[in-house]
Amino acid sequence: MTASFPLADEVATEALAGRAARSLDAGDAPLVLYLEGDLGAGKTSFARGMLRELGETGPVRSPTYGLLSEYQTPAGRVVHIDLYRLRSAAELATLGLADHLPGSLLWLVEWPEKGQGGLMPAADAVLQLEVQGSGRRLKGSAMSQAGARWLAALGADCG
Repeated sequence: MTASFPLADEVATEALAGRAARSLDAGDAPLVLYLEGDLGAGKTSFARGMLRELGETGPVRSPTYGLLSEYQTPAGRVVHIDLYRLRSAAELATLGLADHLPGSLLWLVEWPEKGQGGLMPAADAVLQLEVQGSGRRLKGSAMSQAGARWLAALGADCG
């Protein structure tokens, strides 16, 4: 299953992300979303929008230097990973990702292509954000049954 959503600006990106958070099903937890796109395409804005909708009130920034941030939201634990500055697979191994997976509601992984090598959990959905003129477009592709259910629920909420 695939879906595509036009996004006029950062506000629209965060609004879609809020709907994406409302479309989560705790029975599919943890849902792993890979966020792909060039610098400035809106990956962190999308992550921020999801976290805000899940009840996070503190700052939400991309964990570019620390690689991983964990949020205890009222809806459940969210793991936000940014692999842009990943230097090696060994550095990824030090994060102990397997320890973060159980009990999580959601994983948001920016720059997942840099984490190849079997240490990253498989994506339930891949979200590609791209700049289009003055706006953006999000293209979602389900990679699992849980991802297909989530993407269908998101599409229904936006329809």
